[in-house]
Amino acid sequence: MSGKPITRRSVLLALALATLLAAGAGAPLGKKGSQNKLLLVSFDGFRWNYDQDTQTPNLDAMALDGVKARYMTPAFVTLTSPCHFTLVTGKYIENHGVVHNMYYNTTSKVKLPYHATLGIQRWWDNGSIPIWITAQRQGLKTGSFFYPGGNVTYQGTAVTMSRKEGVLHNYKNETQWRADIDTVMKWFTEDGLDLVTLYFGEPDSTGHKYGPESQQRKEMVMQVDRTVGYLRESISRSGLEGSLNLIITSDHGMTTVKKQAPDLVEFHKFPNFTFKDIEFELLDYGPNGMLLPKEGMLDKVYEVLKDAHPKLHVYKKESFPTSLHYANNPRITPLLMYSDPGYVIHGRLSVQFNKGEHGFHNDVMDMKTIFRAVGPSFKTGLEVEPFESIHVYELMCHLLGIVPEANDGLLSTLLPMLQETNSRPPSTPSGSALLPSGQHPLVTGLLVAVILLVKVA
Repeated sequence: MSGKPITRRSVLLALALATLLAAGAGAPLGKKGSQNKLLLVSFDGFRWNYDQDTQTPNLDAMALDGVKARYMTPAFVTLTSPCHFTLVTGKYIENHGVVHNMYYNTTSKVKLPYHATLGIQRWWDNGSIPIWITAQRQGLKTGSFFYPGGNVTYQGTAVTMSRKEGVLHNYKNETQWRADIDTVMKWFTEDGLDLVTLYFGEPDSTGHKYGPESQQRKEMVMQVDRTVGYLRESISRSGLEGSLNLIITSDHGMTTVKKQAPDLVEFHKFPNFTFKDIEFELLDYGPNGMLLPKEGMLDKVYEVLKDAHPKLHVYKKESFPTSLHYANNPRITPLLMYSDPGYVIHGRLSVQFNKGEHGFHNDVMDMKTIFRAVGPSFKTGLEVEPFESIHVYELMCHLLGIVPEANDGLLSTLLPMLQETNSRPPSTPSGSALLPSGQHPLVTGLLVAVILLVKVA
């Protein structure tokens, strides 16, 4: 049999080509075993200053052992699902598209409550890839425990391990909280997960029912603090203290509703306004709302509403403040609005009974929330200035050693939190998963290697 003899260079060339083809076909990157694990914990509705009127020894100890932000500014609109999705995508809400807690369709008029929306795949999977999927594509294993958005597929891919809360889920059960933490620790130690997002529905639920200044809320914050202590003990007991970074944060704050105010925002009492001019409405969900006027009625409805109440701010979609990064999305209706702190919007009836509420402008101090971080990658005893929640995603990608998707955050904002050995910037541009050529760095490197091998073969 004739032909060129097989040489070492030929073998190297064949191997390089095979690897290049596999990478070009979309094969995930190899797992980076040297990276630390990451646990992101969210306590829903934990206002930035809830630790100032009650004892929180475990949160205080965490700040001494790690990093504390004076406060964190959530994205607008300050609702649970949109703000949680910002944390795991690094995108403003208009850019990731989960614009409300409720799934809605302006054509069919379908509106689904929060729990039902958690399972609506098309509401979440609308173009943005959350950190779970990005990490898995790059060789890591991830988990979501009750975290909003963690129980659906993205571009056909599901989170490695996930739990979804039931409709009748008891948010307050401290014993169950500890059992959930035990499960998450097993995910890390026995199932080899690299990233887990863990969600608790308190103190939000208690803040809604009793108000953010109530004794019940203070007691719930103490329960949260005990849970933080149990969590850190569990990390140590599981042997993860030297290899697990822990971030504790939230989605938004909470403020007291002015239930007895003489000037309630009540659409059904506005002069010259009628719901007969409205095709679709999303009202009675706190201090924000959306309206789709019937064909030809947009200007009329806007003129009636724009000065209907001094506490209500109504905009045409194209005129909504661009600084809020909310209105520029196809899911947003032609008219949208928000009310002043303490005032909720009542639609056809005055039916809202919460003593505490969120969803207000994110400049309102009561909407600000917490950020704590501790672990081998973080500095100790550091308090940092306030920042926007969009930056947390880039930080998490850096901690995991993965290349982020395109996003609105900047890694440089939070890099000063990290120990010097963990604060080297990535080799790819911040906010971009690809090099300028459109190739992943692995593919680019292999192309160079092939060219060199061809020259010497």
